[in-house]
Amino acid sequence: MVTRSKDWLVLGGFILLSYAVAALGALATADNVRGWYATADKPAFTPPNWLFGPVWTVLYLLIGIAGWVFWMRRDRLGLWLWAAQLLLNLAWTPAFFALRWLWPAFAVILLLDVAVAVALVRLYRIRKAAALLFAPYLAWILFASLLNAGVASLN
Repeated sequence: MVTRSKDWLVLGGFILLSYAVAALGALATADNVRGWYATADKPAFTPPNWLFGPVWTVLYLLIGIAGWVFWMRRDRLGLWLWAAQLLLNLAWTPAFFALRWLWPAFAVILLLDVAVAVALVRLYRIRKAAALLFAPYLAWILFASLLNAGVASLN
């Protein structure tokens, strides 16, 4: 995969787009993490709140890289899958935190799980190293799905 300076700019664009989704998600979570979520019943395996920021910071970087790999390979289906997972990612945060639609948010995150898994398989077929970078994202959202179901069940 030959890279030119334009390609590096595109990589930056994909990463910025991923972080823009993160910023929009942060708007939906900030007050709610300190609000209703702070007092909600949560599963025993819920990590401390301080862990989510660093994990998502790394994951959004990896999400941006995955989008760039699809773009570099001119993989239209891969780009559609990447865009779909990013939109589902964006939809889940306000559904869960701002609107407190816990079970509908669970449906959204299950769709996100599928979209990321399919994108991961697609990445594996075109660039195995990129798939390895995307795998932690799938692992984390599968874990987040369990958390979502747990919070929904307990509240």
